[in-house]
Amino acid sequence: MPPNPRPSVDVSSAIGSPPADAAGLADAMLAWYDRHRRVLPWRAEPGRGSDPYAIWLSEIMLQQTTVATVGPYYRDFLSRWPTVEALAAADIDQVLHAWQGLGYYARARNLHACAKAVADRHGGVFPDTEAGLLGLPGIGAYTAAAVAAIAFDRAATVLDGNIERVMARLRRVEVPLPDAKPILRAHAAALTPRRRAGDYAQAVMDLGATVCTPRKPRCMLCPWERACLAHRLGDEERLPLKRAKAARPTRYGVAFWAERDDGAILIRKRAPEGLLGGLMELPSTPWLETRWGAAQALAHAPVPAEWRLLDGSVGHTFTHFHLELSILVGRAGAGAGVWVRPDRLGDHALPTVMKKLVKHALAGLKSSSLKP
Repeated sequence: MPPNPRPSVDVSSAIGSPPADAAGLADAMLAWYDRHRRVLPWRAEPGRGSDPYAIWLSEIMLQQTTVATVGPYYRDFLSRWPTVEALAAADIDQVLHAWQGLGYYARARNLHACAKAVADRHGGVFPDTEAGLLGLPGIGAYTAAAVAAIAFDRAATVLDGNIERVMARLRRVEVPLPDAKPILRAHAAALTPRRRAGDYAQAVMDLGATVCTPRKPRCMLCPWERACLAHRLGDEERLPLKRAKAARPTRYGVAFWAERDDGAILIRKRAPEGLLGGLMELPSTPWLETRWGAAQALAHAPVPAEWRLLDGSVGHTFTHFHLELSILVGRAGAGAGVWVRPDRLGDHALPTVMKKLVKHALAGLKSSSLKP
């Protein structure tokens, strides 16, 4: 038997039949939302319809990112590209540059591809159903449901991390995530009203963000306090359960700081697909699970130079692995790529890990006798 087998989940037996009080719970949640709704840049005022472009843009940005972080980026994107047609017409490098700091750059590439699809295939109008939205690049089940519900008031079942936590506590689901997702989705679907489905989805999101928080939930403020099974037993903070995370492996690479006589350094664009696709980088080796030997690394040097190792290394953690990069510095005359002075690097779409490399290289060269 393999280690840590995943439990078999019988959704029907785990949730039973839809609760008889579903309508009452939905009404209580909507009444709470009418009094306590958050004011967010992309959220329409009460009584006004939502802009599908604004909702879609915010939902893509909010994936694995906090509301506080997204706000300034959202406003900047709208000022640059106020319509989906304007975003579709933008250069992908401009979009990637504006995305710097939000991470998960595949989202930015998919954002641009989706805007082009809406502009080219749908005349600049977003489809108003989950099925239609799922046909667009970069839109998965969650985003399709969120846009369909919030922008078009479709009775779609929205399930983000906040809603998962609320459902796990409300129905006291003992199956750990991610195996519990089908159960939590079924609970969420049973409670989703046909009237004001968009408001309801945003209400449960708000509840999870402000009341039913991961630690020290403020149950006394919750409209579902008396119905919550976990609260009745005083174990709300224990839920939702999660399977233990596997340890992140470490990968290793070597980056090259190639500098010309005029002080410009060499950067280049990464391949359009894959991790950090389409962004600018200091040229580097592939990232492997074993450390690089000198001869192996130099085979990947972008230009001929007398390369020397800079003291120290740069670490950066991605979702699934940790990366350690060493830096080789050298004087170069020319090479394929873009030559740019360090004080102009802000003009280019450099991901965080590359900014760390630049900072480390500049500090190391300044404090040592090692010069390219």
